[in-house]
Amino acid sequence: MKFATLPGARTDGRLVLVSRDLKRAVDASPMAATLIDALERWDDIAPKLKARYDDLNAGRIAEAFAFDPQACLAPLPRSPQWCDGSAFLNHGRLMERAFNTPPIPDFHTIPVMYQGASDDFLGATQDVPLPSEADGIDFEGEFGVVVGRVPMGVRPTQALECIRLIVQINDWSLRGFGPREMKTGFGFLQAKPSTSFAPVAVTPDELGTDWHDGRVQLRLHVEWNGQWFGHPSGSEMSFSFGDLVAHAARTRRLSAGTIIGSGTVSNASRTAGSACIAERRVIEIVDEGQAKTVFMRFGDRVRMVARDAQGAAPFGAIDQRVVPGGISNANEGQS
Repeated sequence: MKFATLPGARTDGRLVLVSRDLKRAVDASPMAATLIDALERWDDIAPKLKARYDDLNAGRIAEAFAFDPQACLAPLPRSPQWCDGSAFLNHGRLMERAFNTPPIPDFHTIPVMYQGASDDFLGATQDVPLPSEADGIDFEGEFGVVVGRVPMGVRPTQALECIRLIVQINDWSLRGFGPREMKTGFGFLQAKPSTSFAPVAVTPDELGTDWHDGRVQLRLHVEWNGQWFGHPSGSEMSFSFGDLVAHAARTRRLSAGTIIGSGTVSNASRTAGSACIAERRVIEIVDEGQAKTVFMRFGDRVRMVARDAQGAAPFGAIDQRVVPGGISNANEGQS
């Protein structure tokens, strides 16, 4: 099944089912008003949602309407919890060099993860308001999963069975804050503004063989201001999503609607490019002796779309512009 969230009377929007080709949609409110509602009652209503989804794809629903991804909020405009890993070890090692930090203990055997803010996710085409260009504005292309209820101490193979949906993510970063917050030992806060999501969340079966071994086997195509930036594959994920979910649930239960991110998609081959600016800058330092690529400026755009071998984009695309935001910027605009 494919889901999207349109604006509605509730903060959590209005849930719709989206056809496999992303051309048509239908209201899901007869079963669930919002996606978080559906996730909390998944076992009871998933069969009914699937029947309506099948009818949508077969053209049997008269009230279906044209799907407009630009009208969408994030599939979950907010969630009970957002935990982001760093499951691509190639990226993690490069970031250690970028921030000049000592190697993380047990990095190859224990997933690294931080708990982010989950109260204000952005839709795929919403402008991204940020305080200052001097903060080092960066994009980070990722994949993620949304889980149902997960018991404490779940094993990775069992954790895979708790995954309800797969999502595509741009986990925005402000690199100017990163080094200090990492050194505090308390994790990111100011370095991580609101995260963005592609318009469509999909059940794992929608990806077919491109969901394998707990990994998204798709290339994430990234363009910055219309120029190619990278197309790394999710297949090189060093820890599976089963590993990541089990890590998050090692000492506690996870609520339905919890989102677990993969961390920046990264491949060992230089020909794959990168899914974030910081990684390219580190590669430039390694290969050329200094970083040449600057971070984003206001007005810049980034586009991210995961595609299969036939060119289909199961999640739709993230296509956003960075703009001045915050109280200080608003005041400056009035002076």
